[in-house]
Amino acid sequence: MDFINKLGAATRRNDSLLCVGLDPDVAKFPAELKGQPDAIFEFCKAIIDATAGFACAFKPQIAYFAAIGAEDQLQAICDYLNTNYPDIPLVLDAKRGDIGATAEQYAREAFERYRADAVTVNPYMGFDSVEPYLQWQDRGVIVLCRTSNPGGSDLQFLQVDDKPLYQHVARLVAEKWNRNGQCGLVVGATFPQEIAQVRAIVGDMPLLVPGIGAQGGDIEATVNAGQTADGAGMMINSSRAILYAKREGGEPFAQAAARVAQQTRDDINRYRIRL
Repeated sequence: MDFINKLGAATRRNDSLLCVGLDPDVAKFPAELKGQPDAIFEFCKAIIDATAGFACAFKPQIAYFAAIGAEDQLQAICDYLNTNYPDIPLVLDAKRGDIGATAEQYAREAFERYRADAVTVNPYMGFDSVEPYLQWQDRGVIVLCRTSNPGGSDLQFLQVDDKPLYQHVARLVAEKWNRNGQCGLVVGATFPQEIAQVRAIVGDMPLLVPGIGAQGGDIEATVNAGQTADGAGMMINSSRAILYAKREGGEPFAQAAARVAQQTRDDINRYRIRL
């Protein structure tokens, strides 16, 4: 099943627009995992098992693994997802952006080594840096558009033909780059007005929306701005708020993650269109 159809099926099956981000910070791990050689794998595996029933996607962030030489554990996590939860999309958050020959290798990394259903990419170097990912016609290519960080405005609000650059990117992806119908855009929950403007440009294209939870994005405003006419079309990501929900002396970390994931899924659903 291609990325778009897999995402739609997972959204319907789990009644969810929640994407669970996997950003494993070993400094925040529970005491029982600290010092274990496979702690990252065991932590993420427990989070996945606890939250899979509430998620429309999982999004491992590659930097948290690569920074400490744990790519083998990332690969094991991706293998675990593909084997045990093959119906939930795996979005590799890599934000790659480089010239064509190098991009070909990054595409192989995402789609062959990690067997991701989709990958995040940076459009700054133009179409030839994105085209190699499009050769994988069933995989998703999720392009940075209006990011959730404050510094994103330094470039994304520069005027191009009397429109901010992020709107130019949205139109470019929707009208020229989306050759296989598998593209999506990253649009941050911290800017709901911009989410609405992007949605108006791109139609039903899926949006990966970081910025709720620890970053403080407003769920109601996010859902109202970005959902499609059938109450879908979004992967609203939460990472730290779910991963590190455990309180000292409280419930086990996976149980705490499940509780917060379910609550976040339900909070999102409160504002969804129901047909």
